[in-house]
Amino acid sequence: MRTYVLLIAFSFTVSFLLTPIIRTLGHRFTGNQLVRERDQHEKPIVKFGGLAIIAAFAAGLWLASNFHFFRGVFGNDDAIRGIAYALGVIVLMGLADDMFDLKWWLKLAGQILIGWLVATNGIVIQSLPVGSWQIDEQWMQISVTIFLIVLTMNAINFSDGLDGLAAGLAAIGAATFFVYSYVLATHVSADDYANIGALLCALLLGACLGFLPHNFNPANIFMGETGVLAIGMILSVAAVAVTGDVQGLEARRFRNIPAYMPMLLPMVIVFLPVLDLVLSVFRRLANKRSPFSPDAKHIHHRMLAQGHSVRQSVVLLYLWAAVIAVSVVSIAFIPVILVVPMALLLFLVAAVATWRPLVIKRVEALRKRMGKAKPDQIAG
Repeated sequence: MRTYVLLIAFSFTVSFLLTPIIRTLGHRFTGNQLVRERDQHEKPIVKFGGLAIIAAFAAGLWLASNFHFFRGVFGNDDAIRGIAYALGVIVLMGLADDMFDLKWWLKLAGQILIGWLVATNGIVIQSLPVGSWQIDEQWMQISVTIFLIVLTMNAINFSDGLDGLAAGLAAIGAATFFVYSYVLATHVSADDYANIGALLCALLLGACLGFLPHNFNPANIFMGETGVLAIGMILSVAAVAVTGDVQGLEARRFRNIPAYMPMLLPMVIVFLPVLDLVLSVFRRLANKRSPFSPDAKHIHHRMLAQGHSVRQSVVLLYLWAAVIAVSVVSIAFIPVILVVPMALLLFLVAAVATWRPLVIKRVEALRKRMGKAKPDQIAG
């Protein structure tokens, strides 16, 4: 665990120190950009923060490669090479989109290429916890892996609408997945529990936390397309890699809750972004618009409309993400009879905090109609 803590601290430091440098350099490229109608800021802000996250992540990988503890992880050069190739494409496509606003089909093609680079270098889903379903055909393994990677990248992209939201959700997801991957690895092997999933999430956690102080409201830099694509790719790759450790459970495979986690955790971690993604697609198709066309009707926009400030909306979405992720992961290691009451209590707290402004508005409107109180007598 000490090795992982060191790597988290290292990637945090690199990201925190590098972000202001990238912001300074990026001003020359974004000074003339226009503020879009759906944006929450009033002046152009540098969108290249994802470079700091990627650089911190890459630096952490380099440092980890020098530890004997991770000899098994870096013994598979193909997997690390696939991640490196994918990050290279992300940097090129992300910067191009942030500067020139690429067409949606170009971005989708690039996302598929990213998934293909990862999958064809050995990081693929070989089984799913549905009965004992083995995916034997290589083309099917690659296709399912690409689908998961593209889905996760787009889910993270949809969450990047408020200052600090995507970085915070990614940090919560990475922390949750790190704990799960680490504990699972210790069950698979007590002697060598270095784990590529835990490593990727530890480095991502540090990189996102280091970036967050610069990105939290009021943000002075955004992660841009490079950041959301990198986060989505890393989280999904970690999930795919963990399926190999689940197979290491041998006789217990597919017979307990941990066996389902590689399939559930990516969706749990990005539950709110995925829900937002699905609702957005249906909403746009119903309005006869492209499902990739932007609008200002995402979950975080609706929270602002309810009366929450930007900071309140972000913190509440952090709370929901943490409640959902922690509740689901806890089931893997804690008896359900203990998890359910805790989860219900946390859900209740999150729900009350979320809908309080809306309830207050409704009560105020009702009192006005009934003539029982004046507006200035109602506590906000």
